[in-house]
Amino acid sequence: MSETTPQSVDMRSRAETLGEALPALLAQAEHLASTVMLGEHGRRRAGMGDEFWQYRPAHAGDSASQLDWRRSARSDQHFVREREWQAAQTVSLWVDPARSMQFSGDKSRPPKSDRAQLLALALSVLLLRGGERVGLTGEAARPRAGRAQLLHLMEGMTRDLGEQDYGAPNVAGLMSHSRAVFFSDFLGDPEEVETALGMASDRGVKGALVQILDPAEEEFPFDGRTIFESMGGSLRHETLRAGDLRDRYLDRLAERKGRIETLARASGWHYLCHHSGQSAQSALLWLYTALERGR
Repeated sequence: MSETTPQSVDMRSRAETLGEALPALLAQAEHLASTVMLGEHGRRRAGMGDEFWQYRPAHAGDSASQLDWRRSARSDQHFVREREWQAAQTVSLWVDPARSMQFSGDKSRPPKSDRAQLLALALSVLLLRGGERVGLTGEAARPRAGRAQLLHLMEGMTRDLGEQDYGAPNVAGLMSHSRAVFFSDFLGDPEEVETALGMASDRGVKGALVQILDPAEEEFPFDGRTIFESMGGSLRHETLRAGDLRDRYLDRLAERKGRIETLARASGWHYLCHHSGQSAQSALLWLYTALERGR
């Protein structure tokens, strides 16, 4: 019998709350996607699905059904047989499940996680309409085509909740020479982002980093006595003169954003800093265009 802990109860409560919001999330995503008027998308060409492209070494996250056992039997290493169509039309998404994404600087504004999920799902609607295969990194939702995949994506985003304060990109299951999009505030260890991008680049994966921040995180509207605490409670700092920290904080934030953008460009990826108080439509259009340029 598994032990029930306060952490597990809290995680279950968060999952149930998100689960109740899924129909509304899907409706919002489809409405957002419909506002972005785009031309024909995808690369549907007769016969490309049957064209063998290459063998690649198996990576963590690849399922047994993906392995080519005949090729693997000739080596001490396992190999996956890829087809060109599968790689060229596959987009994998990582939506940061960490607690920092639950932050909102205003009760009238949804948390960063809501905007990340909305953008990820709306982008999926557009890509799936164009014949792309879309999935989540890791085990939550394998890349598939078709509208039914939207339900798997939503369930994966809900089920993949994390307990850590800050997240690190999960690159498990990325298909060689495919595309990927990572949604996060990227306020954790930047070396973990660098490692993830390095692993993705080694597989020929191109894509985009979308850094989502709350306006309060950009403006630092704090003064006087203030207690700063991470969403998970692992970090805490109290000050009587919060205003004195503003300049140093803004410098550190600018440095962090610059480093993330530099890492993206060095890996051949695109970078966008998006505020949860801004229009989601403009970010979605940017994302679609970025993926088109990265094909």
